[in-house]
Amino acid sequence: MNVMVIGRGGREHALAWKLKQDGHHVFVAPGNAFMEGMTCVSINETDVEALARFAEETNIEWTIVGPESSLMAGVVDTFCAKGLNIFGPTKAAALLEGSKAFAKEVMMEAGIPTAAYEAFTDAESALSYIQKLGAPLVVKADGLAAGKGVTVAFTVEEAEAAVRDIFTTDKFGQQSQVVIEEFLDGEEFSLMAFVSGERVIPMITSQDHKRAYDGDKGPNTGGMGAYSPMPHLSEDVYEEAVKTVLEPLAQTMVKRGTPFEGFLYAGLILTSSGPKVIEFNARFGDPETEVILPNLKSPLLDVIQTVIRKEPYSIEWVEGYTMGVVIAAKGYPDRPVTGQVLSGFETLPQDVLVFHAGTAQQDGQIVGNGGRLLVITATKSTLLEAKTAVYEAIAQLDLPDTFYRIDIGSRAFTQII
Repeated sequence: MNVMVIGRGGREHALAWKLKQDGHHVFVAPGNAFMEGMTCVSINETDVEALARFAEETNIEWTIVGPESSLMAGVVDTFCAKGLNIFGPTKAAALLEGSKAFAKEVMMEAGIPTAAYEAFTDAESALSYIQKLGAPLVVKADGLAAGKGVTVAFTVEEAEAAVRDIFTTDKFGQQSQVVIEEFLDGEEFSLMAFVSGERVIPMITSQDHKRAYDGDKGPNTGGMGAYSPMPHLSEDVYEEAVKTVLEPLAQTMVKRGTPFEGFLYAGLILTSSGPKVIEFNARFGDPETEVILPNLKSPLLDVIQTVIRKEPYSIEWVEGYTMGVVIAAKGYPDRPVTGQVLSGFETLPQDVLVFHAGTAQQDGQIVGNGGRLLVITATKSTLLEAKTAVYEAIAQLDLPDTFYRIDIGSRAFTQII
């Protein structure tokens, strides 16, 4: 089958890799130079008309959307209007990620457990609220911010600085609103699902590591590594999250006239009163994609088509664990260094996967061309074996002007050892 993945980063590399493993002819728009065995197409992921035209001309039978930017550009709306098969939410449904305030409104309507909040369209009102509320609290840029528009502020000064950054700089893109939430204490985890209307097929759990440095220190990033599944998260908590978060969200979106179809991401935190929502994303998480898909035994398109047709289906998962560690450019997330030559990949074991994100090919060499450069992953029968394999692989590489966390998965090992 001819299948197209929209996007160019590590998430899209993993999606394309899985589809190729399933036996499809995979096109990626625009893709990157290291997507071996796939056909990359020079079309920007937000050029929705060109993407639809290519799908028509090339007889693409299914398109899968990777990045949020494509969704908010209306790619699903355009494809659907032309009768083209595509898996992803419409622009109206993708507002779950495109606007933090919108997502909060939907959660309130659905009765989904989440942090108390207020939204502000000007800095002065937000700063006044911070003075009244005190710290700790969470400050979020309302719109898309590439996963970096969130500040967990432990002092009033940190919160005020975050508000000023959102309204007076372009650090998080053009923002017109800020959401300020109560601070929730607990362990974070990710739970994603295949969704079509009210049909929800949950995936296995994963845990991302958002802070830049070991010990959860430093600024928030798009994610520095992840593992899946979480061995210490109970089945009861998993089922509670499905019943109190994923299913009510899907049902409420249908009632509002904006049904959700696509990969639904719930960023959750396990509090003393149960799981609560930190955020929703309207697409596969990154780097969670890179650790969940290697564990997916079922063909990806089979699952997608089954959820859309509302047919019974039981997903098959590999009996094991996958860990992925992000290699980031020095200076990430603020001012990443670029142009560094990365080498040594030809010596890696065959069962270690390398998903490329912010890299480019120059004079036959791999060079850094962004913030998060690579995700190195391994799947093994135990989480400890997966961790060992990943870090041994990284040690074989020559990665100048980069950094990575050495404690990915540490929360799981604290719980299970």
